[in-house]
Amino acid sequence: MTEAVENLAAPLPRAGSSRWWRALIAREDWWASWIGLGLVAVAVWLFADGGSIRWLAVAPQKWHQWSEASHQLREHATQYAVLFATWAVLFGIGARALGFRLTRFLASFAVVYAVSLLLYVLGQWDQASRYNLEPPLVALVLGLLVSNVIGVPKWAESGLRVEFYVKTGIVLLGAAVPLTLIAWGGPVAILQAGIVSLATFGTIYFTGVKLGLDRRFAATLGTGGAVCGVSGAIATAGAVGARKEHTSIAITLVVLWAVATVFVLPLLARALHLPTGVAGAWIGTSEFADAAGMAAAQAYAGYAGSVAGIQGAPDAAVQAFTLMKIIGRDVWIGVWAFVLALVATTRWERTEVRSAVGASDIWRRFPKFILGFLIASAIVTLASRGHNYADYKKVVQPTLVAPLQVLRVWAFTFAFLSIGLTTRFRELASSGARPFIAFTAGVAVNLLIGFVLSTRLFVEFWTQLGQ
Repeated sequence: MTEAVENLAAPLPRAGSSRWWRALIAREDWWASWIGLGLVAVAVWLFADGGSIRWLAVAPQKWHQWSEASHQLREHATQYAVLFATWAVLFGIGARALGFRLTRFLASFAVVYAVSLLLYVLGQWDQASRYNLEPPLVALVLGLLVSNVIGVPKWAESGLRVEFYVKTGIVLLGAAVPLTLIAWGGPVAILQAGIVSLATFGTIYFTGVKLGLDRRFAATLGTGGAVCGVSGAIATAGAVGARKEHTSIAITLVVLWAVATVFVLPLLARALHLPTGVAGAWIGTSEFADAAGMAAAQAYAGYAGSVAGIQGAPDAAVQAFTLMKIIGRDVWIGVWAFVLALVATTRWERTEVRSAVGASDIWRRFPKFILGFLIASAIVTLASRGHNYADYKKVVQPTLVAPLQVLRVWAFTFAFLSIGLTTRFRELASSGARPFIAFTAGVAVNLLIGFVLSTRLFVEFWTQLGQ
């Protein structure tokens, strides 16, 4: 995670410069977009030619006894090997372009892939939901245990690229979220996200200032909790001139609460028997990190059809989360950084911010993988034009969309396992009491308002999602 943070915090090239063009192949956001869109393009090309990418998008099926699972693995061994080679080539090229040593990355990624495969198989056990053995949660728990009890070897760290995997998965997610759904759900998601983001930022910021924290530090904490987690904290810290140690503390608190809520939110929603769309909206409103939130939404999606009393389509949880977190909150990261930079330069005294802020900063701070998500959505929307809803469910969904969803689950599982393996509780405990109190106050407000909006004010909208 440290290397990813340094990559995000590095100075960004100005638009139009030669460095800006080189950034198209030297930044993580762009590589996630190229990989995700490349897979979508191949899938659409095969679909238009009467084929499908299903052979490559192999995944374990439901099993009752281990002999059934092992038979599946042997039967599809060639497909799993080809899928590994595909991921290794795509992520390997990206990792090399981002400056990582290729041999170390591939060795580490081979372990990540093998463990992810076993977790995927475990998640298909017909008793998995009974024991809460959803792959995202198991991946996190396993990663946390290994990281904090045994320790991760230095050579294995190169393949634990959390942001790279989750951003690629989000681009692939665009294939399952057509533009019509974004147009329909976007306004509600943005309104709900706007209410919660402003309330959360205000709570963290004013609590922090009241406790004596520097304004820049409080703003960095507030944006991390209100908008886009780690990326929001880094972008705001750079925009307002926060100190490096303040950025590290903000990231630590985001990770701490992201890991906590990834377990708490699905279990609370399950206990309340929330519909999948409603639970996904609450998770999207209340989570602080894309990867952790997606893990929670994916876990809750696994309860649909397996846990009595939970209604709604399984993918509605993931779609609602996407609308809330990706469309409703993440897209505003550049705007928040820009506005807070203006406030810092014009209102706060002794901010040590020397450079003027231009409108191009919005583009430079904007998470580019969201563009990949929208382009993937547009490509699949165009590819499925002319099909009515019945044909879409019968032809487009199983042939084009479902295989891309399988690839998305693989990418997210890589990310969930990497989160656990890069989270050290010792580091989380060193951030101090005052920032923790301020951020936790925002967490409480976030959870409460998000719950009320998702289960009361907009409940009808989220319940109908996916129907």
